[in-house]
Order: sequence, then C-alpha cells, then structure tokens
Amino acid sequence: MNDVLSHIQSNSERYLRELGDLLAIPSVSTNPENAADVRRCAEWVAAQLRAIGLEDVRVMPTPGHPVVYGAWLGAPGKPTLLIYGHYDVQPPEPLDLWTSPPFQATVRGDNLYARGASDDKGQFFIHLKSVEAFLKTTGTLPINVKFLIEGEEEIGSDHLEDFIRAEADLLKADLVMISDSSMFARDVPSICYGLRGLTYMQLDLVGPNHDLHSGSFGGSVLNPIQALAEIIAQLHDRNGRVTIPGFYDDVRPLTRKEREAYKKLPWSDRSYARDLGVRALYGEKGFTTLERLWARPTLECNGIWGGFTGEGAKTVLPSAASAKISMRLVPDQTTRKINKLFTRHLKKITPPGVTMTVRSLHGGEPAITPIDSPGVRAAISALEKGFGKKPLYQRDGGSIPIVVQFKKILKIDTVLLGFGLPDENAHAPDEFLNLSNFYGGIRTSAHFMDELPSFMQKSRA
Repeated sequence: MNDVLSHIQSNSERYLRELGDLLAIPSVSTNPENAADVRRCAEWVAAQLRAIGLEDVRVMPTPGHPVVYGAWLGAPGKPTLLIYGHYDVQPPEPLDLWTSPPFQATVRGDNLYARGASDDKGQFFIHLKSVEAFLKTTGTLPINVKFLIEGEEEIGSDHLEDFIRAEADLLKADLVMISDSSMFARDVPSICYGLRGLTYMQLDLVGPNHDLHSGSFGGSVLNPIQALAEIIAQLHDRNGRVTIPGFYDDVRPLTRKEREAYKKLPWSDRSYARDLGVRALYGEKGFTTLERLWARPTLECNGIWGGFTGEGAKTVLPSAASAKISMRLVPDQTTRKINKLFTRHLKKITPPGVTMTVRSLHGGEPAITPIDSPGVRAAISALEKGFGKKPLYQRDGGSIPIVVQFKKILKIDTVLLGFGLPDENAHAPDEFLNLSNFYGGIRTSAHFMDELPSFMQKSRA
C-alpha cells in the first residue's frame, strides 16, 4: 500500500485537473439540447476507464442516455466489486446565483466548485483514481472491479432496471459500492448502511357534480376540502404516530448497537431546530430525532388543493379536492402492503357525501446492509485509515431505488460510502466537493479494495 498511497499523493494536482475536465462537460440529462454533451461525457468516462487500465470498456446504449461499463478481472478467486455512479448532472439554473461559472471547476478555500462536483462526478471519479493508483504502481488489483456509470440518475434512472436485468451476467459481483451521498458532518467520516423506502399516493375527493355557490348551497352538502382536511388530520395521533391499522406491524426495531452508535454522532436538537427556523421539533414519541429521521416510518402531506385560490374572493363550494401524501418506509415494510393498508383505511374514514379515489404514483423499497456485514466492516476500516479517525455509523432518511434493484436483481448488498457533505449545495448553485474529502476518499477507496478480501474471507469462515 505504501507505493499506492505515494502515487496518490504525488498525483493529486493531476487528479484535480482531470476532474476539472470532466466537470466542464454540461451533461444535463433532462435538457434535450444537452443530449450531445451527455453522449460526450459518456465517451469521456469510457476513455478515462481505458486510460487507467480497465478492460472491456463499453458505451452501451439504452432507450435514453448510454451506460458506461468497464472491468478489470485479473484477480481470480478474489471478490468482485461493482462500482456504480452517474455522469449526468442537474441543470445549473439560476445562473446568477453561482459565484463562479457552473461548468468551470474553481477552487476556493478547501472546496472545488462546479455542477456535478459532488453529485456525482467527483465521487465516482474518486474510485477511478484509486484503481489507477494500483494498476500504475503494482500492475494489478487486490480484487476484481466492474464500473457501471449511468447517464439518467437525475431524471429517475428510467431505463436502468431493465438494463441491469438484461446485463445481469455481465454485472455479476459480490458487492456494490456507491459513492453518491454525504458524510454525517465535516471532519466526521461515517458509513451509511440503511435507506428508507417511499410510497407516494394521491387522494381525490369529489362531492357535488359541479362547483356550487356557497351561499345558496353551503350547509346542505359536505365541502370536499373540509372532508379532506378532516381525513388528513386523522392520520396521526397526539404522539405523532400514524393511525393506519397495521402500519407498524413489520417495522424492524433498532438494535442496541445501532442506538448506541447514533448517540456517538455530534447532534443537537436545538441547533437543528434553529437551523430550520422552527420553534420546536415534532415526531413520533419515544424516539430520538435521528431515530425518527432514519429508522422510523413517516407519513407526510406533500400538497393539497381544491376550490378557488386566485386573487380576490369567490364564494365557491368546490366539487373536488385533492392531496398528495408520501410515506417513508423502513425495513421490513413493503410498498405493496402499506399501499393496501393506506387505501383501505382512507376509504373507511371517508365521510358520507364525498367519494374518495386513491392512486399510487410511485415508490421504492427500503434497503439496509447490516453493520456487521463484511462490506460495511471493510468500509469502516478503510475510512479510519483514509481519514485518520474512527468513523461512525449512520442511515439516511431518503431513498436510492437502485440499491433495492441491485439487491432484487443481482442478489447483492450495497455499501454506501459517500464523501460529500450535508451543506455541499447538491442540485443548487455553488455545488462543491470538499478537497480534503476528495483526497481522503481516494485513499479510503484504495484501502477498501486492499482490505475487502480478508473481511469477506473471515465472514465465510
């Protein structure tokens, strides 16, 4: 490892220049006018994979933007790591809020600013450079490596699941590595081992068959807005618990080790509330804020509408009202069961005088990789060596559907080894990647590949 780490140190300025070239490509996947740039970015990534010594590099078409694949399989008998990332980025607008041009990598202080610096070009680039360090110094890798870098993550990865199913044999591996998330805080290296799932529903209530004059008809028919408000108000009790029967039946409880791990994180409810501009926090009684954010299911009303909302006054009793409601799910809940319980309960509490329709819009399952699994333990060891301090454990309250797809289709777990920061402005102006995390990430990635075989061998024994 000494030669590998020395190579990383001596080439740090070149890494930054190369990353700047990648960040200069405006690979905005949602904009049709950037389609050529997206393709150019895919070709750039493929050329970089070839340059660092990977074999069987391909730019593979999909009905949308292409997927880049590359592999090095010269370590027979050793584990195979599938590294996932995405080369597409969010639109840079509003441009006037950027301190420096969004597609011109600019160093200010200890940060590198550009669209995609953290999400996700800079983070998958970390693994390219650790692989390069091994191949340029030793001519070999301690494990087998495959790269899967897609171009549609920012628009929902609509074609990726079909791609994985079609190329399951090509993508066969023992473990997935994703670096597309954040550490807990600055100078707090951490490993994310769990994600919540999501189910997103729409409620449509219809009362009278057309809008009515509230003076002529008010008091004789139920207002759909009032009915919808009463229904939503019944979905939580005074302790912040969701009232849907059976909602918590399959929730996997936190282990003692997890609870103890969360207590070690530098967290303050008071600071959190102050930063959000709220006078008090809210949530399910009996759990800490971090436990509620990461390991407990939730139900939120994301939008509500109906009737007249324009300027001035219009005395209307509306015919209809609607709402969008999302539920974050935790292991071992499933979207199918929760959707069924939700729909049954909503129809049960819908009052006479209105008709309720419930639609499922989209969703994804929760995911968890046990903290005592070989991949997570190897990541913890690698982080400590890469950053020089003992890392901590965390989950994330959001969802990454691809993690579930890897588990469902390829039957493998995912290690979420993110090197971003919570305040990195992903999807916003002045997105940045912290340079200490960038170089620490390359060292960590190298240590991870070096240590993974021994941790996996111990687990088999």
